[in-house]
Amino acid sequence: MFYRAFRAVTSLALRLFFRVETPVDPQRALQLGGPVMFVGNHPNGLIDPGVLFILAQRPVTFLAKEPLFRMPLLGQILRGLDALPVFRKQDGPGDTTKNEGTLTAAVAALTAGRAITIFPEGKSHSEPQLAELKTGAARIALEAARKGAPVKLVPVGITYEAKNLFRSRLHVEVGAPLDATAFVEREGELPHDAARRFTDAIAEALRAVTLNLDAWEDLPILETAEALYALGRGEAAADAERRKAFGRGMALLRQEQPVRFEQLKGELAAFRQRLALLSISADDLTSEYRPTTVAWFVLRNVLWLTSLPLVLLGLGLFVIPYYLPLLAVRVAKPDVDTESTVKVLTLLLLAPLWWALLTVLAWWVGGLGFGLGALLGVPPLALFTRYFLERRWAALRDARTFFVLLSRKRLKAGLRTEGAVLAQQVEGLVAEFKPRVA
Repeated sequence: MFYRAFRAVTSLALRLFFRVETPVDPQRALQLGGPVMFVGNHPNGLIDPGVLFILAQRPVTFLAKEPLFRMPLLGQILRGLDALPVFRKQDGPGDTTKNEGTLTAAVAALTAGRAITIFPEGKSHSEPQLAELKTGAARIALEAARKGAPVKLVPVGITYEAKNLFRSRLHVEVGAPLDATAFVEREGELPHDAARRFTDAIAEALRAVTLNLDAWEDLPILETAEALYALGRGEAAADAERRKAFGRGMALLRQEQPVRFEQLKGELAAFRQRLALLSISADDLTSEYRPTTVAWFVLRNVLWLTSLPLVLLGLGLFVIPYYLPLLAVRVAKPDVDTESTVKVLTLLLLAPLWWALLTVLAWWVGGLGFGLGALLGVPPLALFTRYFLERRWAALRDARTFFVLLSRKRLKAGLRTEGAVLAQQVEGLVAEFKPRVA
């Protein structure tokens, strides 16, 4: 009961904070029965296990670092979810010899047909590529396989557009399951060597579902190249699969043709900078402003303004819970890998309390009818206010882009020409490297 209730609340909080892109699930891996181990990359503290928690279609047992079990409230939640503690040397006084008990419990969970989740990088980090994996996940899966459990290992890649930014995109990709029994040590092979071989296979599977770059400074270059390529083909930009392929292609180009890489990188960076100075994106250059389109845009936004009184009410009611997560970050001063964890946990704790407070105040001021109205009306009002603000900020940006490009037709034409030339270069590179990165 606690598990399902907490999962529902966590799902609501994460989907309010992030725009979660539901994964394409090969072989329905997230719904596999029997002994399953979900393994993921670890870029964002407690948000990463939360993502697997809400997406897995069955109860899962988590392995979490031991200090989390000593934290107020969070420790009780982890114990309520039957999570297993992992003792690390860098965490201080914990006894790492207790890990044998944790590993034994994890193996027992798998042999009993349960699902467990582990992040084999061993720590959350902000590096642009997968860190070296620990062998713990492979050792657990192999030990369970030796005991006759048909363990399937499911790689899950988690990519954040901006991991600490409210309503940013969170893309999840699930890889094909690995069969642990296929990696049990061969004749004459030591168990340690089998675990290392299996760990290497897990790393390869995770790289296939994550975006790996040599440096974060490459990300805006990759985004610009991918957007130009998409526009040249008349397709939507920001395709996660294509960006991963572009990332692999960039790595090959940097390694094999560094001069050509630096030249193209410089041209893309200069083009992106010129777009940034105008506060526009590459796809804005292809926009065609017909009178009917402009008229409908104006009419739609004028109609939206009729709901402004309702939005002002929402702003007045929710200004405190909106800013408290930001205040919590300032007070707690978490590192970049746990900042969104603090924000989401604050939202998770504050939202029901604020809802209850508004309901009680409405009942106290206006009686039972007002109380019931607040009980039923506060959640949709909060969502509507958030949606209105998001959509109207986007509309303001669209209007600004319209006036910028309308008043600077020669500039738009020059940027379109430059973008078309760069798009041709990118398409040439795609044709050259596609057989090796597909």
